[in-house]
Amino acid sequence: MNTQKLRDNYPKLIGYMEEAGYSATYIKKVRREIDHVLSRAESKGYVSYTDIYLEYANKSSSRGYLRDKLNCLGIIERFDNRSQYPDGRQRQQIVKRGLYHLLLPKFKAVVDCYRASESKRNKKATTIIGEASHGASFLYALQQKGINTLDAITEASVLSVFIGDDNTLRRSCSYKKDIAAVLKACIRENPDRPEFTRILAYLPELREYRKNIQYLKPDEAEQIKQALANGDSGLSFRDRAVGSLALYTGMRCCDIAGLTIDDIDWEKELICIRQQKTGAPLELPLSITVGNAIYDYLVSERPETGCEYVFISENRPYGRLMSGSIGNISNKIMKAANTRQSTGDRRGFHIFRHRVATELLGSGVPQPVISRTLGHTSPDSLETYLSADFKHLKECALSIERFPMPEGVFAHE
Repeated sequence: MNTQKLRDNYPKLIGYMEEAGYSATYIKKVRREIDHVLSRAESKGYVSYTDIYLEYANKSSSRGYLRDKLNCLGIIERFDNRSQYPDGRQRQQIVKRGLYHLLLPKFKAVVDCYRASESKRNKKATTIIGEASHGASFLYALQQKGINTLDAITEASVLSVFIGDDNTLRRSCSYKKDIAAVLKACIRENPDRPEFTRILAYLPELREYRKNIQYLKPDEAEQIKQALANGDSGLSFRDRAVGSLALYTGMRCCDIAGLTIDDIDWEKELICIRQQKTGAPLELPLSITVGNAIYDYLVSERPETGCEYVFISENRPYGRLMSGSIGNISNKIMKAANTRQSTGDRRGFHIFRHRVATELLGSGVPQPVISRTLGHTSPDSLETYLSADFKHLKECALSIERFPMPEGVFAHE
């Protein structure tokens, strides 16, 4: 591993971070990591930055410690190998994500064939990523069993991926559907290769189960409203604005993260966006509560910057918040509201979106209007929210008056 370029140029990286407003503590961490790389890379025989990180991983299992090391090494690697300065948004490429890079060339070709086929059919990029990831996972599981070619895949080996030795189900129906999508794409592209059809036939018949979806109860919603409205709740203006958007409009995290200054029409009191998930336009009313929360953030707290996005990081270099950061704000809000703090409680912003749907359903708003409000492209997307529409579900309940019941069965303690 040649470190001469880093040795000659690292002062430029440190100088950039100082000018960009990075904290002295963070700069000190990066500087210390540079010293480590320069002093030990050649003596230890490192080939890449991955080797340096793996040395840390072998010594410690602390997620926080390893995350810090990976972040610092990521900054140094991008500067050293690609002459890129940090911007707070680029992902490190030291440790590759997913299992695709671990596959044999013949199995990689299967995933590549799927990606190429579905890209031509204009399938959503996020769907392709998910199905390709599961396809790589499936093939890697077979590879771990000593199977190195498609011809060597048997029905028993396929079933072993889905069903454990104790006869318990290890993979879901949705996982199986993703594997089927990969194989079907390969069948379309290679009609003269029967192995894909054969493996597709080996996939087990699985029943699709739907878990009961946790919903926001009225008292929980009230606690959250009070936390968002209360200036003494410990929440920043930014967190309160993000929470208000999620609670009162049901916008997805990715759409809140992608909201720009120009998306808000203050005169017409509208929010007009193009949805990140579907690409379809969406127009929502800008209520007084939401508008005031966003205005307070823009005027009282948002740093002066040329960034076009409404919600930006609190620390320099200022840049847009990503969807993951928006999701973390939900945990802050739940904690400030002192609600949903038990293990297993659902805390993500999707529960706010669920609340908007059930509130509208309970108020008798027609389903097509609700679908448009939530930005659904398919009417079927609303079905998952119907289970919490207790007002109308009770209207469908059958009376049990004609069935004899012992006295006290329905008595409240």
